[in-house]
Amino acid sequence: MESFRTHLDKFISISDEEFSSVLSYFEVTKVRKKENLMLGGEICRSVFFVSEGCLRKFFINHKGIEQTTEFAIENWWITDTFAFERQISSEFNIQAVEKSTVLVLNFQAQELLLQQHPKMERYFRMVYQRAYAASERRIRYLYEYSREELYQHFSTKYPCFIQRIPQYLIASFLGFTPEYLSEIRAKLKL
Repeated sequence: MESFRTHLDKFISISDEEFSSVLSYFEVTKVRKKENLMLGGEICRSVFFVSEGCLRKFFINHKGIEQTTEFAIENWWITDTFAFERQISSEFNIQAVEKSTVLVLNFQAQELLLQQHPKMERYFRMVYQRAYAASERRIRYLYEYSREELYQHFSTKYPCFIQRIPQYLIASFLGFTPEYLSEIRAKLKL
């Protein structure tokens, strides 16, 4: 769990003893490609830190089509924040895009963690602020960019996603059909 320790060190100072204690609140889970960590309709009981691999969050729209709303790679968190904070049913699924190792923190463990380690309050505040800012930018891009610009921006800002994630999932995340994404990619190669 050295990657988690390195990640924490970017935000807070923590001793080896404190880190061991912090880590004890998490469960380490290994998931296979396409294995679900959470299904829509279930109470959202956990947040997930990706130690290794890639996860995605998605919902199934009224047409029965999966719509990806978020990816999480190494050192990123993912959950249905609204449902987690309220301990209610989620409208999202969380699934492994590739074989992954995940640190799972359930709601009760998080409450105890924050009581015992106030530094972690600061850590989570900073992580949530960054995530919120990223969501604000994504919304702006969806309104402001053409579809081609949206793909170009995504592929420039996150080239590792283009290599790791199947094109149909990237299309889903960007709000395209896979066929339309293929057209954009072909046009950009000219």
